[in-house]
Amino acid sequence: MITVIDYGMGNLRSVQKGFEKVGFEAKVTDDPREVEKAERLVLPGVGAFRDCMANLREGRFVEPILAHVESGRPFLGICLGLQLLFTESEEFGRHRGLGVIPGKVVRFPEGMRGKGEELKVPHMGWNQIAITRSAPIFRGIENGSSVYFVHSFYVVPEDPEVTASETGYGIPFCSSIWKDNVMATQFHPEKSQQVGLKILENFGRM
Repeated sequence: MITVIDYGMGNLRSVQKGFEKVGFEAKVTDDPREVEKAERLVLPGVGAFRDCMANLREGRFVEPILAHVESGRPFLGICLGLQLLFTESEEFGRHRGLGVIPGKVVRFPEGMRGKGEELKVPHMGWNQIAITRSAPIFRGIENGSSVYFVHSFYVVPEDPEVTASETGYGIPFCSSIWKDNVMATQFHPEKSQQVGLKILENFGRM
């Protein structure tokens, strides 16, 4: 069983359907007691960092999430679910995150250029990942595979060793992390066709 946290931020049904397509039962819940019992936990998210953290606190999800991570059970963050793991974000001021991964969340700089053109923010669409560490979710995934992104901010880990993949968009940035039982992606596996489904399958098999 895979548990997907519903805290009012994210396209939860598409994540659930992604897991179901690769043969895993997934349930979406807004009950922190269900999060406490989860075998495998998924934290998705879209929107503003500040609002998401507020919803996690109001929904009483913070302690169950931290307890799950501490227990060693598999954890997957998706998009904003990656950013929330970090110490703080610079989105609309400075806001504290879950603090699972030391580091910060910063905005893409203005005036980035690629192929002679100014790059738009948010970074939206298909882009390649350069796999830097063989995280369990990347088993069977080719280096240079294309995945789907939608984001204006990216994570900067204090320890570069937690980076599992990098992507270039004007600058190289961390597009996924792996630390022990914790994995998270800036891109959306549930929107990344066969590559993304393989990532979800790998997580389900952990």
